[in-house]
Amino acid sequence: MNNVKEYLGKEVTVKMDRQLGTAHPKWGFIYTVNYGYIPNTVSGDGEELDAYVLGEFKPLEEFTGKVIAIIHRTNDDDDKLVVTKDGNNYTDDQIRALTEFQEKFFESEIYR
Repeated sequence: MNNVKEYLGKEVTVKMDRQLGTAHPKWGFIYTVNYGYIPNTVSGDGEELDAYVLGEFKPLEEFTGKVIAIIHRTNDDDDKLVVTKDGNNYTDDQIRALTEFQEKFFESEIYR
């Protein structure tokens, strides 16, 4: 899980490359939340660290919020941050339900 745990509780800025309501370019499923990456970071897959933005209900280009959890994929090297407005919290079950559109294809654990 490299250094991804150091982001827990921190404020980050997410640049969206998959806005709410857009389709995945290869697999075609629809993003039901804004999804993007943290610039100038490196994840286990060699790409920038990805993040789900929860609690925002319009397509965004950029969002600054707090990392409340990490989705650690046990069958993939691409951990995901879960980012919300400061003060918004979600249970593990809520996080799983909101990210299921993509995470259903992977096995994972949620770290806090």
